[in-house]
Amino acid sequence: MITLYHCVGARSFRPLWALEELGLDYDLRVMPFPPRLRHPAYLDANPLGTVPLLVDGETRMTESAAICHYLATRAGSSELAVAPGEPDHGAYLNWLFFGEATLTFPQAVVLRYGRMEPPERRLPQAAEDYGRWFSARLRAVDERVSRQTWLSADRFTMADVSVGYALVLADATGLSVRFSPAIQAYRARLESRPAFRRAIEAERRAAAEQRVEDLSLVPSASGETTACSS
Repeated sequence: MITLYHCVGARSFRPLWALEELGLDYDLRVMPFPPRLRHPAYLDANPLGTVPLLVDGETRMTESAAICHYLATRAGSSELAVAPGEPDHGAYLNWLFFGEATLTFPQAVVLRYGRMEPPERRLPQAAEDYGRWFSARLRAVDERVSRQTWLSADRFTMADVSVGYALVLADATGLSVRFSPAIQAYRARLESRPAFRRAIEAERRAAAEQRVEDLSLVPSASGETTACSS
């Protein structure tokens, strides 16, 4: 059984969404955010104290984009990955990591130094600069989804999960107001997927069953708020 350690709305939503897209059985362990401070026992499982942590037998992974690719390929070929030899293999890998390294990282800076730190520790100029950086990098997404439905291989893949989470996170950072019409339409396509909706419901259900308080910063697809990125 696959086990996923998760905070509502955090980066661990990527592998949760991936699990639902693949229809895999899993055990979802929901923790209060941030777990390294509010769930100290988690450090025994993941000394980094970050989410996600995915455990699959002897396999232990903490990078959300890598987990998505792992899940899509752990049983062989899958339409949710783009295999070596397919024309868009390189583009798929680039978008897979673009979602985290280029689109989520700057937003983490905006969240921390624009909203989460105590007022005396906030860095408004850093938050503004990284917000502009994020917006500039959105041009690549806009160019891509202006001319095709999905990011690679003419089908929905884990690259869309990776980038899609970053677009959802932009509600928390206040940067989604800068989305172009093409990006807004792309995000709507992502959020209309049944697996996306099932992932939202799975985290809510697990949080309620496990009696985890929801310290929310990221608005969910329904307009309610969920926890911030970790």
